[in-house]
Amino acid sequence: MQVDNKLVGHLAHLSKLNVAPEKMDKLVADMQDLVGFVEKLNELDTTGTEPLKHMGDAYNVLRKDEVNGSISREEALKNAPDADGTFFKVPKVIRK
Repeated sequence: MQVDNKLVGHLAHLSKLNVAPEKMDKLVADMQDLVGFVEKLNELDTTGTEPLKHMGDAYNVLRKDEVNGSISREEALKNAPDADGTFFKVPKVIRK
């Protein structure tokens, strides 16, 4: 695949980027290098290779989801600056 100024201009337009004319040649060269790298990867024989799902050996480093105790509604609302007994009251932030 050949990358040229027209293709880069079209991609810049689609992505709503403004590319300065003096930087166009550098961007074309960089994109051509990227396409060349991907074409080089396509030459590799990957038959029998498992797809990579995780970058490391650890696949789940999150803690187990365990149900623990909670505080009551009254305790939660006790320190609220303003509440109606059931909910926190907050200033309106959405304007119509």
